Amino acid sequence: MDITHLIRPEILTMEAYTPIVPFEVLSERLGRKPEEIIKLDANENPYGPSPRALQALAELQYAHIYPDPESNRLREALAAYTGLPKANLLAGLGADELIDLIQRLFVRPGDVVVDLPPTFGMYSFDAGLNGGGVVAITRRADFSIDVEAVERAVTELTASGTRAPLLFATSPNNPDGSVIDDATLERLLALPLVVVLDEAYIEFHGVARSRMAWVLAHENLIVLRTFSKLAGLAGLRVGYGAFPTALMPHLWKIKQPYNVPVSASAAAIAALSDVAGLHANVARLTAERDRLSEALSELGWLTPYPSRSNFVLCRVHGRDARELRETLAQRYGILIRYFNKPGLRDCIRISVGKPEHTDALLKAFREIAVF
Repeated sequence: MDITHLIRPEILTMEAYTPIVPFEVLSERLGRKPEEIIKLDANENPYGPSPRALQALAELQYAHIYPDPESNRLREALAAYTGLPKANLLAGLGADELIDLIQRLFVRPGDVVVDLPPTFGMYSFDAGLNGGGVVAITRRADFSIDVEAVERAVTELTASGTRAPLLFATSPNNPDGSVIDDATLERLLALPLVVVLDEAYIEFHGVARSRMAWVLAHENLIVLRTFSKLAGLAGLRVGYGAFPTALMPHLWKIKQPYNVPVSASAAAIAALSDVAGLHANVARLTAERDRLSEALSELGWLTPYPSRSNFVLCRVHGRDARELRETLAQRYGILIRYFNKPGLRDCIRISVGKPEHTDALLKAFREIAVF
């Protein structure tokens, strides 16, 4: 019996999200040991978790007991770190869960979400998953937001009777590392919708530049962050967000009861007790980002975009960007990101690694240049 006709039609036609594969799969695919692979394709923190986080995992208790459904201890630690009231903070199974949760809260079938590509693909993915559509307002050539185009689109949607409850913006933006200035954000917040500001990479721009505190003054602003980049906990999946007070009761209603595992919570709490260590790694990565960007520009056939994150996007000249990605992987065991998307097909994105990773990458690029 064919039961596929019972599946929601929007699921049948939607495209699957393409994730980055783990080390064990890469090892088998490339015929290299995991330690021989230089992984610069997923913006992970190469310095890994704080020793305090690792110790907390080693000493983990009560793994046989369901976690606190309200993540109270974690939210208390987050309140101390962010300076925001615990009552406005919600923890999630990565920021990805919160992106989906927000869309479940607001998006009805037939609604549209305003997206600002090129950007993180989960915004449009989750819109489709929740029965909504996407109105994509493409960024300018320098990846800045075309605010006038956004305002026109929202006005037209409102006039047509189409609901557009959410706009997703990222600062620093993935994949280019650009940031949103205050004036632009103020204009977005003046629109009749909820602005979701994703600050997954904010520490690499400077945590003092975060707009998380703005949530207390703007009823239509949500700010998300993650432990994946700052704290090297990508494999444990823990994120958090700051939400307006009016939304919190409804988020608690629809959240999965035990969404943050005890392991992720324990590691995140321990990491927040080592903020100095986390920020020291951020300083290492931002310094290496600047060194990498300068060295790439000197090659002559790559144009790096200014980045305030832990990656560098480069325009590739005179050769195929996809083939460059494949050559680095197969010949050198160095992984970078290629996006088969409009505006990015002649680009590569390189995550910032340790100095020795940069040295190996530059050596490979110089060798490739002579072929």
